[in-house]
Amino acid sequence: MTNEEKPLLSLRGVKRIYTSGDQKIEVLHGIDLDVHKGELVAIIGASGSGKSTLMNIIGCLDKPSEGEYLIDGVSIKTLHSDDLAALRRNYFGFIFQRYHLLSHLSAAGNVEIPAIYAGMGSSARQSSARALLERLGLGDKADHRPSQLSGGQQQRVSIARALINGGQVILADEPTGALDTKSGREVIRILKELNAAGHTVIIVTHDPGIASHAGRIIEIRDGNVIDDRINENMTDPLSPEDADSCQQDETPDLKLSAFGALSAAVSRFREAFKMAWIAMVSHRMRTLLTMLGIIIGIMAVVSVVALGKGASKKVTDNISAMGTNTISIFPGKDWGDVRANRIQSLSVYDLEALRNEIYVDSVTPSVNSNVVIYYKSEEASGQINGVSDQYNQVKGIKLAKGHFINRDHVRELAQVAVIDDNTRKKFFPQENPLGKIIILGKLPCVVIGVTEKEDSPFGNPDALKVYIPYTSAIYRVTGDNHLSSIVVRVKDGWSNAVAEQQITNFLTIRHNAKDIFTSSSDTILKTIQETTGTMTLLVSCIAVISLVVGGIGVMNIMLVSVTERTKEIGIRMAVGARKSDILQQFLIEAVLVCIIGGVLGILCSYMISMIFSYFVHSMSMVFSVFSIVAAVVCSTMIGVIFGYLPAKNAAKLDPIVALARE
Repeated sequence: MTNEEKPLLSLRGVKRIYTSGDQKIEVLHGIDLDVHKGELVAIIGASGSGKSTLMNIIGCLDKPSEGEYLIDGVSIKTLHSDDLAALRRNYFGFIFQRYHLLSHLSAAGNVEIPAIYAGMGSSARQSSARALLERLGLGDKADHRPSQLSGGQQQRVSIARALINGGQVILADEPTGALDTKSGREVIRILKELNAAGHTVIIVTHDPGIASHAGRIIEIRDGNVIDDRINENMTDPLSPEDADSCQQDETPDLKLSAFGALSAAVSRFREAFKMAWIAMVSHRMRTLLTMLGIIIGIMAVVSVVALGKGASKKVTDNISAMGTNTISIFPGKDWGDVRANRIQSLSVYDLEALRNEIYVDSVTPSVNSNVVIYYKSEEASGQINGVSDQYNQVKGIKLAKGHFINRDHVRELAQVAVIDDNTRKKFFPQENPLGKIIILGKLPCVVIGVTEKEDSPFGNPDALKVYIPYTSAIYRVTGDNHLSSIVVRVKDGWSNAVAEQQITNFLTIRHNAKDIFTSSSDTILKTIQETTGTMTLLVSCIAVISLVVGGIGVMNIMLVSVTERTKEIGIRMAVGARKSDILQQFLIEAVLVCIIGGVLGILCSYMISMIFSYFVHSMSMVFSVFSIVAAVVCSTMIGVIFGYLPAKNAAKLDPIVALARE
């Protein structure tokens, strides 16, 4: 080595000034220092002399306030934070007095951390970590946690971590300070072997005995270098045989192609995901409490939407039971027309004419009359409904037994009747009503069918209804030849609004006056759906408030988590984590908490649905894929939005401050 050789590390006029309130404290006073490749240097000084601050600047954990620091001829002033992280990751290897191992990772997992951030492949990373541990005598301890290792073993794990990416320059800060004498000697021996293998080693210590093992000793006092000498009396120098036996370390090729960079980014994301999961599992109770707000919010939103859809479906089904795509025609000008009862504008001829219209699927009249129904000694008030053979097609009536009125019954004014379930229960609780004769006022009729029980919100659900041919109702019961109303079912593919307008025009022309008005079931259905939709939206908005509260809870807990894990963040930054890596890890953790909370909230909604169906039989909660996907997306967005601030705060931490946090 000659003085003309270009130094590996060069400091010129380096000062480090800290600000405390209005005061400025200068810790380093214009340090001039060169370190050449392959040197074993000891920086010695008492506590508070500035030696640790100097090491932090050399290792790019800190920056000079004034002066210039060049690494292999490149000034760090020109480097961005990610460039400095790359130097810490690929160029320097740190060995700390307190080891700074992550307690939730195994020995091999701790060694792998710098390689993860360097983008090394999983299999190569794992084999390299285990090979280094084997070389340092810890092959059988690779899967042990730090708490299961002795101090000396933990320090050897930190040495392996420093070497995983090559570690051209090894920075050891009081590497034996927390060790017993035997373990301390072992660590010094390893450092000397690393130096013999080609690594530049810088040891920071206050112990002259440790410094005596170095080939060069730099003494610092009160922020100034007061002595820089070659150590002629080096303690326990390696023998030529020992030096020859030390293998030259090969620095891994960390230059990545475009595909390799993408693969490395995916690998870092996968490892960040894994580390976030480990952190969550390690603090189960805190994680569960963090999720609680999200669980409640998602459960409330999904349940309310399911209830709204269930209510809407119930109403829709009830309207469908009364007749789907139907238009009712009434005499009069409009609803509330006081002359409607006196207007006899709807006739049987209108009914037959409407049958032939292209937009009509089926049509039935309505001739209503209240009568007393008799059967044997029983009697009860009921309602006669004079209908056509197409009534069940128009209204969607289903039969429990027997058959419905047919065309021949209408043409022949047949004395036949179809009774509803209420009438059956009243007069035929224990016998088959088919073929029995009931008397409607004064008209005897043979029962030919029984309808299924209707569950409709419209009308009296307990009323007794009997259906007979409308011709029989007109000519045998009421004596009137006009119809109370006509109900038309519109053909599929036709708009109710268009059909309604066509009917109005058609009958206006037939009657030479507009003496009818119409009402569409589609309009009623839309009104009800809009009403239930509005109510669902209103309650959902209230439920979303709980989601926001849950998101704020996530943010608060994550901020606490950042504070609790400040030291971990410092360790990760010291071994080469970029700010984006720290941001990514904490953001993934927040998103994971919210996604899992969202899934649990959805599962809780299904549990509520099961309990609801047990107690309420008239309707059920209806879940939609959209609401479930929206819930998951919503919980993910909450994780991103409310997790960003804590993650950003974590990424902005100063590695020096973070490492000093206990």
